[in-house]
Amino acid sequence: MRFAEVLFPFADCTAYWWIPLAALLLEAVIGDPPGWPHPVRAIGWLCDGAESLGRRLIPSERIAGVFGVCAVLCGTWVSVRLLLLFPFFIAAVIAVYLCFAGLALGQLLREGTAAIILLEREDVESARAAIGMLVSRDVSRADRDALCRTLAETLAENVNDAFIAPFFWLVLGGPAGLWLYKAASTMDSMWGYPYEPWTRFGTAAARLDDALAFIPARLTAALLYCSAFLGRRGNAPFAFRPWFARVATDARTMKSPNAGWPMAACAWIHRAAMGGPAVYAGSVVQKPVLGPPGTVWTPAALRELCENIRRTGILGALSLGGAGFVFHDLIHGLS
Repeated sequence: MRFAEVLFPFADCTAYWWIPLAALLLEAVIGDPPGWPHPVRAIGWLCDGAESLGRRLIPSERIAGVFGVCAVLCGTWVSVRLLLLFPFFIAAVIAVYLCFAGLALGQLLREGTAAIILLEREDVESARAAIGMLVSRDVSRADRDALCRTLAETLAENVNDAFIAPFFWLVLGGPAGLWLYKAASTMDSMWGYPYEPWTRFGTAAARLDDALAFIPARLTAALLYCSAFLGRRGNAPFAFRPWFARVATDARTMKSPNAGWPMAACAWIHRAAMGGPAVYAGSVVQKPVLGPPGTVWTPAALRELCENIRRTGILGALSLGGAGFVFHDLIHGLS
């Protein structure tokens, strides 16, 4: 079996179980060191080139957007495949780095914890700066309660975006699968806006990102519930069926078909509301309220949220990794 088979979603990859494990350990220990080369930057350059070429060659913005998506996905897949065709030792190091660079749970928790410490110290100005680096909204005038809520929202949403979804696609498709998902997420971040000049060009990128995150987002909500159950030594925050009904109802009020699931899950688990007014580009946007109305986030609740997210990451890695072994062995046995 060639090492490069780690690329293919239906290959017998069980001999390479140590690749995602090594990546998880590295990410937990060192996070995202500043100054290191990161594949997302290369994808960003690829997006810029694909957008420029698509707009120049294709009159229809929607079709140009489809072209851009296809070009970025192809470029990403070919790049990963070529990198893993190096001799074994070099390719192994590259594979570990590609997996490590695509997962960001440890970094998310480190940045979240640093912001929580500032909130606990009542250092609102420093907390605004720290949280403002994590979100796209304007928090320059946010008070302590609003900062706590904003931090809770970004932590909850990024459980899926930064870890469960990329790990899900890593299990299915190896490093190439992970980076195809990350490419789709990057295109959505760059092009998927409901205003010009992206209204039509970014449609394909936004729909692709929604499709790829559909299963992971709901899986993330379930894992958050299970980790809360384990963390409370068997005392779940709610019986599963009424809890799930509340989460599903709230999640459907969001414009995004996926973001509301982990956010509503965390809101109901920790009994603190998310949503409400938020400032974007100088305008106040009233977002749907998720969780028990009238409740607020505190630094203590944020600490509990971080612990639950940490357990969710461990539980997700174990469950998805185990399922991946069974899946790949089954497919390999049928081939």
